[in-house]
Amino acid sequence: MNSAVKPPERQSIAADLAVPLALIGIVLMMVVPLPGFLIDMMLAISLAASIGVFLIGLFMEQALEFSSFPAVILVATLLRLSLNVATTRMILLKGHEGHGAAGRVVEAFGRIVVGGNVVVGLVVFLILVVINFVVITKGAGRVAEVAARFALDGMPGKQMAIDQDLNAGAISPEIARDRRRAIEREADFFGAMDGASKFVKGDAIAGLLITAINLIGGLLIGLANGMTLASAAETFSILSVGDALVSQVPALLISTAAGIVVTRTATGDQLGRALRTQLLGSRRAVAATAGVLTLFALLPGMPLVPFLLLGTVLGLVARKEPKPAVDPNAEAANEKPAVKPGSAEDIDTALPLDILALEVGYELVHAVDPQMGGNLVDRISALRKQMALDLGIVIPPVHIRDNLQLPPGAYRFLLLGTEVARGTTRAGRLLAMDPSGSAPPIDGEATKDPAFGTPARWVLARDREYAEALGYTVVDHTTVIATHLSEMVRTNAHNVLGRAELQHLFEVFSRTTPKLVEDLVPNLLSLGEVLRVFRNMLRESVSIRDLRSILEGLMELAATTRDTEQLTEMIRQRLSRQITAAFTGSDGSLSALVLDAPVEEMFRRSLREIASGTGGAIDPELARQLGLSLEAAVKRMMQSGRPPCVITSPDVRRYLRAFAERRCPELSVLSFRELEPEVSIRPFETIGFGKAAA
Repeated sequence: MNSAVKPPERQSIAADLAVPLALIGIVLMMVVPLPGFLIDMMLAISLAASIGVFLIGLFMEQALEFSSFPAVILVATLLRLSLNVATTRMILLKGHEGHGAAGRVVEAFGRIVVGGNVVVGLVVFLILVVINFVVITKGAGRVAEVAARFALDGMPGKQMAIDQDLNAGAISPEIARDRRRAIEREADFFGAMDGASKFVKGDAIAGLLITAINLIGGLLIGLANGMTLASAAETFSILSVGDALVSQVPALLISTAAGIVVTRTATGDQLGRALRTQLLGSRRAVAATAGVLTLFALLPGMPLVPFLLLGTVLGLVARKEPKPAVDPNAEAANEKPAVKPGSAEDIDTALPLDILALEVGYELVHAVDPQMGGNLVDRISALRKQMALDLGIVIPPVHIRDNLQLPPGAYRFLLLGTEVARGTTRAGRLLAMDPSGSAPPIDGEATKDPAFGTPARWVLARDREYAEALGYTVVDHTTVIATHLSEMVRTNAHNVLGRAELQHLFEVFSRTTPKLVEDLVPNLLSLGEVLRVFRNMLRESVSIRDLRSILEGLMELAATTRDTEQLTEMIRQRLSRQITAAFTGSDGSLSALVLDAPVEEMFRRSLREIASGTGGAIDPELARQLGLSLEAAVKRMMQSGRPPCVITSPDVRRYLRAFAERRCPELSVLSFRELEPEVSIRPFETIGFGKAAA
């Protein structure tokens, strides 16, 4: 059964083939003779296309609304040149037969538009060429060149602004991607418009040459066909001038449209609307213009009616109250129904929690707002990249907002709506820290570094150079907040990583190795089990960036156990090279704390008792002594500039970590199996009950 409606696939194929076939037809017009009525039809199409393009350029509001304009200029130029060749062929072959040899359109332009006067027609044609080539096209090309240069120079700043909005949570990644693409398209558009102006230049030169060929060649052919010199000159001149004018009018419209497109981008509105509101929006300027025109009407010898009529019209316009400019975006916003407080929509909007949020007092707004010179958003962008390199996770955007309930210089970090860290800054002061501990005292308000808790001082901004000369590290408020955020994220990375974040990591990894993730999840382990393993490693600041090694290890180990704690321990051993490198010094050795034999035996005995169900609790006094020894040793190790770590046996590593986590969260607990065999271990201290033994 046949259907009158074409399938969508056929319609799509027909639409895709229409433009290529039309371009091939335009090229064939240069070599295939066309009858007069078909030439008239193609000339009408050329005029209609130029008028349509001109009106589109006039009514468009954004340059990218007509991003295909450079290609349209090329096609229109090719069409005009093809028609020039077709009409030239008809003029030279059949011009001796009469004025209608090249079609009725050419004859109409030759007779009616210029009144049949050849000299007037040539002068009008030359004037149109000069206007098109020298004035409009040259100016539009220059504007497009400058716009393309400015668009390229402004791309880094615009990209940075998009990144700031993305990090602040103001836009989604999809919107950011679209905006970046729009910036690239804008730069490409103006660059293409600069090159497209060369098409119009070549078209004008070709028009002059074709007109000269028609005149000279037509005279010679006319004389050869028995026409008198006067008759040949009159016939071929009208045909040549008509052909020249019928091609220059569309060219002038296209060039004007190009000039409008590249010059109207600053208005951000339709050209007609912008001119109406901006030229007639100033009542004083319009009234003054009306007064000057009235004076001109009163001058002796001046025509009274035109100046007086125009002055009266402008006077009436000036008396009208100007309408305020209407922002389309504001209208769209006003059209949206307001959400009623307490309604279901209002409650649904308030339900989601930000994963990470930063609230600041009003004194810190200058450090956050880019328009006030703040660069905290840029610092957070760099922090997100650094976290990806150090820990292998992509932290979500940090939502920044002010909180009037906080003290003026205070700030706090929220994780899923709960405060996890807080700090305070001092207006007009900088934070001076002594990293070596040996710098001489300096005047300032005593405090502690919010990120690390080390002693510091708030010093006046004018004392910055003096403090740095004494050996202090001096940082501003933005650096204080960014550093504190960095440490907070490292400490809570296991809470930041959720199923959505882990799925995103898998999607990124699957772009290069898709099969590995598919074979592991959910065939061998569920996504929740893999998430628990990753969280266990992040809780101890072990980077999960080496997804290949981790996933391959999980695939091999999942056949023997699905216990996430055991899987974590075995994966840590597979990452021995990475863990060893994190604690190895510049001399290739690893400085660490070691446990005294009775301490390890106490943990081992406790584990056996737990396994047998006979207790397993550690003696409180021994636990207190061990905790004090660990805290003192870790403090001395940090003061010496070494990352604090302790090495123990694999069977008690996890238990010792649980014991030390609350007392010394910065202490890393390693097992001998997690270290490379070739690394040289240098015991820093031996930890025992009571006082640490050196």
